[in-house]
Amino acid sequence: MDLRNEISEFLRSRRARITPEQAGLGAGTGRRVPGLRREEVAVLASISVDWYVRIERGNLSGVSDEVLVALAAALQLDEAELSHLRDLARAAGAPRRAVSSAPAALRPGLQTVIDAMQGLPAWARDHRFDIVATNQLARALYDDLLSSAIAKGNNARFTFLDPAAREFYADWAKTADDVVAVLRGYVGANPSDRRLTTLVGELATGSADFSRRWAAYEVKYHRTGRKTLRHRVVGELDLGFEALALPDSSTVSLFVYYPADEPTRERLQLLESWYAGEDPADRSAPRSSIGQHQPETHPRTDR
Repeated sequence: MDLRNEISEFLRSRRARITPEQAGLGAGTGRRVPGLRREEVAVLASISVDWYVRIERGNLSGVSDEVLVALAAALQLDEAELSHLRDLARAAGAPRRAVSSAPAALRPGLQTVIDAMQGLPAWARDHRFDIVATNQLARALYDDLLSSAIAKGNNARFTFLDPAAREFYADWAKTADDVVAVLRGYVGANPSDRRLTTLVGELATGSADFSRRWAAYEVKYHRTGRKTLRHRVVGELDLGFEALALPDSSTVSLFVYYPADEPTRERLQLLESWYAGEDPADRSAPRSSIGQHQPETHPRTDR
């Protein structure tokens, strides 16, 4: 990762999205930029223009947390964006160190806990979007992803490189936005992780949709919410989810889904029964007619 460019483009993108009116300033005339001027950000953050220009050119070395907080207020950054700015500043002031390329390891006890979650899909993934643990219901739910030769167990690859993802995620565009915004935060927090930056390069090379989103420099947390998944066997599933950070790991998160309505609860039960009773070779069954307005199933190209 080109750290100076990452800092510069992130700050430019945040500055460009705020109008003078949103910042409490008069619009004025003859403006050449869509958002705030550098001088206006400097005034709002109570720092010199020269200092802000130096920062926006990508030099965060030696910048105090107080200044970062002041910049966050001036640029109206949310919690995830401020955390990302702090990560970039930390990386700017710290020597680069090698990061293990080995997959994340999970304690056996955590796998036992995940397996004990009956009736709820539960799975864990690392900061590279590799799925590292699942219970049986999560394996049934994400069967297409986990069996995809393109994805190789990676949800970011599945989302952008496997055509099946656009069928599986009912709101694919929002899912794609979320994946990119969360991945951006992980890259900022782990700038020396070559496997992570290689993944970003692979996605940018293979997907114009990814490249366009990556260029927007959005950052967000993915802690809770709802999503609709289209499973090829049981149809649409309206699910809520909670993401739980593990206390002894900064790179692995546990996700637990729960049914948001009664039809989804029934379909999860059906899915669990189907998966437990099916021979793995027979899991390419056609989509069930359960649910309305389901799109037609398209043949997979990676099987």
